[in-house]
This record gives sequence, structure tokens and C-alpha cells, in this order.
Amino acid sequence: MPSLTTAMTDPNKMIINLVLFGMTQSGKNSAGNILLGSNDFHSSFAPCSVTKDYSLGHSCHLHSFMHRGGHEATLQVQVLDTPGYPHSHLSKKHVKKQVKKALAHHFGQDGLHLTLLVQRADMPLCGREASSPIQMIHELLGHAWTNYTAILFTHAEKREESGLNEEEYIQKASDILLTLVNSIHRRCVFQYKKESSLNEQRILILERIMEFIKENCYQVLTFK
Repeated sequence: MPSLTTAMTDPNKMIINLVLFGMTQSGKNSAGNILLGSNDFHSSFAPCSVTKDYSLGHSCHLHSFMHRGGHEATLQVQVLDTPGYPHSHLSKKHVKKQVKKALAHHFGQDGLHLTLLVQRADMPLCGREASSPIQMIHELLGHAWTNYTAILFTHAEKREESGLNEEEYIQKASDILLTLVNSIHRRCVFQYKKESSLNEQRILILERIMEFIKENCYQVLTFK
């Protein structure tokens, strides 16, 4: 079972460990690439699940990204991408076994700072199938999952086009999504498809993620 610990890091540098969950074609790979500022994860449109195995990506060092102890600190991001679930080819048992192995291998000692549930803003979260990634997060992270999970909404430009602000969007969401948002302490971040400002968007998303991590006092979930 996962356990809680406080990450002990160099005060001049911090590495944050993130894992992505989500349904097929939710935009996980694209979101992972924005977080990393690279193209580590293959991203394409397909009528079936694209990711069939887990993959760990590393960002470059973001110098002077944050302040710790009164000093400027460098940030590096590690993102674990996982197969979408429900998967068009893989069973739940197979996907869960893969992800459990990956969490223990990559974050077993250093720990996981945050799980990002990737959800399309233009697709309603409803029905049993839509709840499958949530259930898997719960099963893998245990009772503390609500404290270590946030929603990353992709295709958020569709929300803008509808004329809704972020709070209005959440209030008009399905009961399943609204219940989820409240259970994870309203930790949400929106990703917009604006090619000309990807780096600026990346910084804004990472700043929001760092707020969530600070709320947890930099504690991490470790896996053994």
C-alpha cells in the first residue's frame, strides 16, 4: 500500500513527480508534452487507444522557477504516462498491473507528488465507463487518493467559446464531475490549445500544480 512521507530535496532544486490517468483520447500524451516542454510522448488522433505501455518523461531544468527558504530554486518535472482506461485492447487487470509496477519502479522511493486525471472539457463525465479511471486511481493510491489528485481539463478553449468562466463550467458539470471536483478539494487546472503560447501556458499550469503540492506540504506518496 502507498505510504505518506515528506520529500527531502536540495533547497536549490526540486523534482516533482506526476502521473497521468485518463480515458482514451482524453489528451494525456499532449498534456504530458506540455508539462515537459517536449515531445517525449507520442500524440495523435486514432479511433483506438494510442498508449499501450507506461513511459516516463523528464523535463529540462527550469531555473529560478520558484523560491524556497528565501532562495531561488530550479524545478524539474518528471511525468509518468499511463495507458488510457478503459482501453481498446488491454484489460483493466493488465493496465492496473502495469501502472502499479511503474509507480513502484519510478516513484517507489522518491514518491509521487500528484496524480493528474486528464479529462476533455468538451466531453461530459458521466456513466460507469467515465468513472473507470477514477476507480483505478482510488485502487492504486489508496484512501489518500483525494489529497493527491487534481483534474487537468484539456480542450479548455471549448469552455471559453461557450462563454463560461472556469467556476461556471464546474457548476454546470455533471453530478459525477461535480462530486469528484469537491472530493479532491476543487483542484482543477485548464489547458488551452493555443499554439503561440505553449510555453506561457506550461508555466501557468506548473505554477498551479505547485500550489497543489504546497497545500500538501510537499508530502509524497511512496510505493513499495
